[in-house]
Amino acid sequence: MEMLSTSQEGYTGVPGRTAPQGATLVDSNYQSASVNNATGVNFSVYAPSASRLFLALFDADGQEQQLTMFPSSEGIWHIYVEGVNAGQLYGFRADGCWSPSSTPRFNKNKLLMDPYAREIRGEVQWCPELFDYKIDESGHWLFDEQDSAAKMPRSVVREADFDWQGVTPPQIPDQQSIYYETHLKGFTKTHPDIPEELRGTYLGMCHPVATEYLKTLGITAVELMPITYSASEERLTDLNLCNYWGYNPLCMMAPHSPYAVTDPVTELKTMVRELHREGIEVIMDVVFNHTCEGGHGGPFLSMRGLAEDDYYLMNDHDGYLSSENYSGCGNTMNFDSNQTLRLTMDALRHWVVEYQIDGFRFDLAPTMARQHRHYTQEAPFFHAVHQDPILSQVKMIAEPWDIGPDGYHLTDFPNEWQVWNDRYRDGCRKFWMGSRGIQTELAWRFSGSPDLFCRQTYKATVNYICSHDGFNLMDLVSYNQRHNLANGEDGRDGDEHNHSWNHGVEGRTDDEQINHARLISRMNLVGMLMLAKGTPMLLAGDEFSNSQDGNNNAYCQDTTIAWMDWSWLHDADSDGAVMHAFCRKMMHFRRQQPLLTDELNNTTYEFFSPEGKQVDPVYFIDRHCYTLTAKIYDPNDAHKGIIWVIMNASKRPTQVLIPETAQYQKREVVIDTSKEAALIHEPSINRKSYEVGSASLLVIKDEA
Repeated sequence: MEMLSTSQEGYTGVPGRTAPQGATLVDSNYQSASVNNATGVNFSVYAPSASRLFLALFDADGQEQQLTMFPSSEGIWHIYVEGVNAGQLYGFRADGCWSPSSTPRFNKNKLLMDPYAREIRGEVQWCPELFDYKIDESGHWLFDEQDSAAKMPRSVVREADFDWQGVTPPQIPDQQSIYYETHLKGFTKTHPDIPEELRGTYLGMCHPVATEYLKTLGITAVELMPITYSASEERLTDLNLCNYWGYNPLCMMAPHSPYAVTDPVTELKTMVRELHREGIEVIMDVVFNHTCEGGHGGPFLSMRGLAEDDYYLMNDHDGYLSSENYSGCGNTMNFDSNQTLRLTMDALRHWVVEYQIDGFRFDLAPTMARQHRHYTQEAPFFHAVHQDPILSQVKMIAEPWDIGPDGYHLTDFPNEWQVWNDRYRDGCRKFWMGSRGIQTELAWRFSGSPDLFCRQTYKATVNYICSHDGFNLMDLVSYNQRHNLANGEDGRDGDEHNHSWNHGVEGRTDDEQINHARLISRMNLVGMLMLAKGTPMLLAGDEFSNSQDGNNNAYCQDTTIAWMDWSWLHDADSDGAVMHAFCRKMMHFRRQQPLLTDELNNTTYEFFSPEGKQVDPVYFIDRHCYTLTAKIYDPNDAHKGIIWVIMNASKRPTQVLIPETAQYQKREVVIDTSKEAALIHEPSINRKSYEVGSASLLVIKDEA
């Protein structure tokens, strides 16, 4: 065995095992072991076209020792190193053929992150050394001999041991769930009641102040924007910005280290445990559609230097290579490759088994179902998840588009999956901004989108008004145009089709009448969200009027633009406090109503004209009506009562008739957003006619 060493007292290695991939603590029989029982570490990495693979071990002073790994017929290189334990820093170096017109290329001068790394220490430092080539005066690529190790982070050997203290996942059914999408750092970064050293961290997210807030609010699950290890693009670094959102992964099994005080692995597990202790699930937003290595010619950081054509979809036009770009980020993960599918499945199981994660939201989910570059419902990824005894039991939520050909697939995911329903988002926005001819669309969305999810049922729809991508709720009703100049792209970035309305003034204003109208509009949208059939998702901060000053694409803003503003907390009369009180009561109203949390699909939504006539949703197609009345009830159980929802988007008050329901003895108005106290309990016996205020929501409850 060849061994290169740069330290006097070096390790030696012998053949290990090809599985599992990554760095695994093992005993003398090469079986997975706890940190106290391990005798060494088995290292395994996939690079089938490499001629040689080196394990690079680093000591506390940064000195490197290289050990030659052993090949296998599977294309997986392996080595067992006795005496290595948890905390060891390492990486890989791959040697083999190099040519500007070939893929994969190999350059042993470049340190590579383990795609299976469980922890990453350090950050990518953008510089020429990270690239495997340099460009001569004629524009040709030449082999680059500069060593990149000094500019690269390190993979870290990690133990799996953790004390869960008997706390188990809450396992909350879909229809009883309320998702809360949030950025982990931004949620606590400016919170005045959380210790400063914990703000913006995993431990800040599970501080008693944070968990009590979430529990009291009434949400059942935090849907965390990416918390896997990511790197900022070189372009953003040059602009003194960063990829704040984290949709630019480097390693898919390692927690993002900057969110930790000291130990990202232990602290993330602690966060999950403490949220579970309060009955709150944790859903991870995961990115398996691309990596931070960018397009062909991007840096040699990990997968590109090991097996570029296995991990990424590559194009070859007469020797000119390029990466397919269905993600908009330079490269696209190759799910025709067994190795890419294996990495994805192993990563998902890792998060569920090691961290007890309750579910996943998949960024640009159609990419994972592309076979030979075309989307298919029979994708191996879907079958792999369905048959997996672990992953088939957790929540799977799809973002239903990527930017590849035929990239929109709202209803084509497996029956067990849920999907972000942007049709609900746009239908609600259009209705409340006063668009004509939208009532039919709104009726379908409000009743669980039965026209779309006829195969999956209403449980498939995740209804939302706002998400991280686009205007948040406050800005939706305060701006007609995006205001993204701070992003360094001359305001061209971000979606320009927001269906937003500023109520007469662009941005912040001291006009009390406009601010009140904006408050009512936000109450209408949240109220509808909590009354609709399906699983609601609320964007963090929308419950207390958080604003991003009109920036609808704050992906690069690790600043007060994107951090949540908690200044309302100690001002009971503020707009934020009033909105928060309404949202909290609405969420609790939803969870207390059997009609709204029905898991058996017995709840029925029927619709009526303003004259009290039951109509099919298509009734409204040719009618310019700004009012929609919905009856929510269970035809098999009269004891659940009836919930009447009257939505009036008109600028004028509207008179609405409700049919007589003689079997119910008690009727009360429970919500009226036109009133100062929007949530009320106003007896309303023997009334069938109601005046609904302009641009407001009225909810009436009939009980036996």
